Amino acid sequence: MTALSYEQAYEQLCQWTKTDSLLKHARAVEVVMRRAAGRYGGDEADELTWAITGLLHDADYEQWPEEHPKRVVDWLRQRGEEEIAYAVACHQTKWGLEPKSPLDRSLLACDELAGFVIACCLVRPDGVASLAPKSVKKKLKDKAFAAKVDRQIIHDGVELLGVDLGEHIQLVIDALRPHAEELGISGSGT
Repeated sequence: MTALSYEQAYEQLCQWTKTDSLLKHARAVEVVMRRAAGRYGGDEADELTWAITGLLHDADYEQWPEEHPKRVVDWLRQRGEEEIAYAVACHQTKWGLEPKSPLDRSLLACDELAGFVIACCLVRPDGVASLAPKSVKKKLKDKAFAAKVDRQIIHDGVELLGVDLGEHIQLVIDALRPHAEELGISGSGT
């Protein structure tokens, strides 16, 4: 359980992150991680810890992309938030850390996929409203679509969780759908 409040985490995110797109990504991963806590975290999962992990995972990326996520990991450790710090460190796959907990594995499985699902929503007239896993899987095969998204991280994350890709995609869609307007994924037809 985190001692860090949501307000403190959000304030820190906003101090380091100014672009709307990265703030929306942080919020998207937060809402997906809230949903993932209930699905993958078991009875002991603290939803707030999972939410803050999603919210802060890229907090230092905009100002210090070459160091990412060192600054935010250090900031979290200074506050005694080792569980969150380790999960955020694990999501930087270049660091080669082993994901140990459901929180670590879920952030890996949710981060890239949340961004990819949002990209899928942005090219659909009705956004996330009728998006289905089948459409997302089809787009995953198209390497030219959202080319910066690392498909291997998505597949590895889902494998680490031991879940079906389609079911995990559905969890992400279901988590994002209630926040469509805020995240800008309600489509051009609504």
